[in-house]
Amino acid sequence: MISASDLTPAELAALLHFHADAGVDWLLEEQPVDRFAEFEALRAARQGARAAPPRDEAPPPAAKAQPDRRQSAKPVAVPPPTSPRNAPAIPDEQVMEQARFAAESARSLAELKTAIEAFHGCNLKNSARSTIFASGTAESRIMVIGPMPSADDDREGVPFAGRAGLLLDKMLAAIGLRRDDILLTNVIPWRPPGNRTPSAPEIEICRPFIERQIALTEPKALLLLGNFTARHFFDSGETIHGLRGQWREISILGRTIPAIASLHPQELLTAPINKRLAWNDLLAFKNRLDAEILG
Repeated sequence: MISASDLTPAELAALLHFHADAGVDWLLEEQPVDRFAEFEALRAARQGARAAPPRDEAPPPAAKAQPDRRQSAKPVAVPPPTSPRNAPAIPDEQVMEQARFAAESARSLAELKTAIEAFHGCNLKNSARSTIFASGTAESRIMVIGPMPSADDDREGVPFAGRAGLLLDKMLAAIGLRRDDILLTNVIPWRPPGNRTPSAPEIEICRPFIERQIALTEPKALLLLGNFTARHFFDSGETIHGLRGQWREISILGRTIPAIASLHPQELLTAPINKRLAWNDLLAFKNRLDAEILG
């Protein structure tokens, strides 16, 4: 086994980043546990229980003379009690109703942020380092929504961080926007372990929070980035290439909002040839915003 003392600071930092990207954020227990000793102690206890005479029958003299081997076994290490905050949540209808109530009770984005940070009914929160809430300003009524936090987002505590965030900044600047002047957010506020796709119950638990963000912002139009985001709002099984570039009307809490989907910046980093498609989508988004202003 390689000890941390054998690694250089650069190697140790790279190893920690690797574990963080893989979804490993903390040790399961505060102190190391000798599982081999624990297993041997449990096996000895079970064998002793099977060999023990009935309570109303005295053990034979030879048995009394023999030392109790179980006393020499190492005590079983008991893991620390699980904190209620980190206890696994059962994604049932009651938890979903709690999420809806928490979201509907918020009268501002600040109150909604507090409500999400205080909500512990979604298992994704137990493995995430940060709760990623909307950044920017809602006053412009321009909203850009991504799927879920990336490893960079989780580390920095803001949506669209890292290389993908830098590319998004350039994309927005190309149509005359800055991230500080619009509202950036994600469908899911917590990074799933290993960047896996959230389960259906996890999506439904988070749904009231993103819908409330949209309702409080009252955007003139929505720019949806990525395959997961487009499918979520358009309720479609098509890929982003079949959904992008088309204006659709979506209903959020009784309000109809125009929305257009485009490729996520991370996808563009992987396949730069698709930047021309994203540019067409951005132009369509800008034209819609200009029409709203003139109208």
